[in-house]
Amino acid sequence: MTTPLTPGPVKKWLLEVEDADPGGYYEGEREAVKKEHVQPWWRVMCLTGVDYFSTLGYQPGIAALAAGALAPVATLVLVLVTLFAALPMYRRVAVESPHGDGSLSMLQRLLSYWPSKLLVLSLLGFVATGFIVTITLSGADAAAHLTENPFLKDALHGKEVLITLILIALLAAVFLKGFSEAIGVAVVLVVAYLGLSTVVLVRGVFEVLQHPTAFGDWTDSMTATHSMPFGIIGASLLVFPALALGLSGFETGVVVMPLVKGDPTDTHEAPLGRIRNAKKLLTSAALIMSVLLVGSSLVTTLLIPAESFQPGGEANGRALAYLAHDLFGDGFGTAYDAATIGILWFAGASAMAGLLNIVPRYLPKYGMAPDWANSTRPLVLVLSFIAAIVTIAFKADVDKQAGAYATGVLALMTSAAIAVFLTELRRGHRGPAGFFAVVSAIFVYTFVVTILERPEGLIIALLFIAMILTVSVASRISRSTELRVRDVVYDDGATALITRTSDGKNPLRFIANKLDAGDGAEYDGKSLEVRVDNHLKGWQKALFIEVEITDASDFDSPVSVRAVKVGQHEILRATGTSVPNVLAAVFLDIRDRTGIPPHGYFEWSDRAPGANVLRFLLAGEGDVPPLTHEILRRAEPDEARRPKVHVGG
Repeated sequence: MTTPLTPGPVKKWLLEVEDADPGGYYEGEREAVKKEHVQPWWRVMCLTGVDYFSTLGYQPGIAALAAGALAPVATLVLVLVTLFAALPMYRRVAVESPHGDGSLSMLQRLLSYWPSKLLVLSLLGFVATGFIVTITLSGADAAAHLTENPFLKDALHGKEVLITLILIALLAAVFLKGFSEAIGVAVVLVVAYLGLSTVVLVRGVFEVLQHPTAFGDWTDSMTATHSMPFGIIGASLLVFPALALGLSGFETGVVVMPLVKGDPTDTHEAPLGRIRNAKKLLTSAALIMSVLLVGSSLVTTLLIPAESFQPGGEANGRALAYLAHDLFGDGFGTAYDAATIGILWFAGASAMAGLLNIVPRYLPKYGMAPDWANSTRPLVLVLSFIAAIVTIAFKADVDKQAGAYATGVLALMTSAAIAVFLTELRRGHRGPAGFFAVVSAIFVYTFVVTILERPEGLIIALLFIAMILTVSVASRISRSTELRVRDVVYDDGATALITRTSDGKNPLRFIANKLDAGDGAEYDGKSLEVRVDNHLKGWQKALFIEVEITDASDFDSPVSVRAVKVGQHEILRATGTSVPNVLAAVFLDIRDRTGIPPHGYFEWSDRAPGANVLRFLLAGEGDVPPLTHEILRRAEPDEARRPKVHVGG
């Protein structure tokens, strides 16, 4: 007999499953319920802020490129959408999904069976787009701050792609080693970055006040193109989609909810304190970001020459850093560069941890994650490799990646808006449903315009969707004969029937039946047919066993068993996601209860093999006898302890 190969030390380390969530701050719900990893809401806000607040590094420059002199007004439109559309929407998501599942879980609950799975898998493609481009965009902007620093410019200029790849590699190395104490680091980075940014903005406002003509020159520049106020507002609305990446932190805010400290009276079913504090987190982050967005856009537009925002210009992708150097000198400017590089790099870490949390949260439920996906390190390597490819494809250009980033962010926010709208509509709340219908329309419009103007984001998302679907289908097929039942639960009648029928010496015998009419004639005919085909003697007592499919698209679920009697026939009726898996689970459980492997009696299917394979994968049925046998064979290697499968006909 061939001895199985022992995995080498590298493979063993690579496939090692971490006990705790490797992301460090994306702890599981079980740990959060134990109150072992929860934090005050303001500290968790800093964690989401490394992603959300870091967009200040490049948002003012992108706004200036997209809107020119209208950038402050366009940014004000973004702030209004943030406060009066996105914020109410995600406060509602926090109520509906307080355990870190995000808005995807709301859509999943609104649909069922395979449509819900396919929708979530597709949205995961946009999630991957948003988070992967967060890593690459943040790294590229960090590289821009490095290469434009006056002390490093001569040595590093033109090496943006290499620097970004090095930052991604360092990010991967951190996660391969393990990522802990992230909230403490996030607090330091956010406080330092927001503090220095506030200093720059206050000094910028002071400079504007010192030059009375600056404000007048700006308004003249706006009215030169759009003489009427409505024209300015309309033009600002039209460029809003280009600024939508300034909404990036909301989904992260609800994903990290399990870390938010609630009240001692919180329960898993009703974590009211956590929900209340999560709303504080979302509201505070939105208000802080709104003030900073408007302030940064105003001072950078008024104080920085328009040509400096253009690709290759000194303010491109680093408008506030440009002002920090210009207003305070290179010493303070370098300190600001360091804080910006730190928060941008950590935004990539936040995105990586988000992917390591979200992908395993959904795909294993569907049986659509390969075995190695349970290990963090292979997933880190795959995600880092994809990020490197995206960096090279976009040449580490911040402006070119903005469209792809906005596509991922807007896809999630659009799906969240629609989910909240449909939830309110289903519950008959007409007022809120009408409001969120308008919010949904805003995000649908923004999403469509972004795709039309910058289709590269959609192309990347479609590639991710294709990859996820391919891996998911392959994984589901390869894992289809696993014993995927969490628990077998019997009602009192089923327990009594098993106890009464088992004598401790002979195996229990079961005739598998697909419920049809459910009358005595059905069981009389089935019993006679199976006994004849399988040479089952008349004195050998046999119970019937039937399986009702609940949701075949679910990969695993608990099995419930109840007892029914029709005439003289006694029946066990079980529910689950797949007939072969349920039968195998019940047989193994009865083996453990009685100490004797039971026998199951089946008939061959008359359908073609290909049709049976599809019925098994999609509907949980198919050619039941060989599939039940294969599941039992994989679950119980010892043949003597394995329940027996008999097939006649």
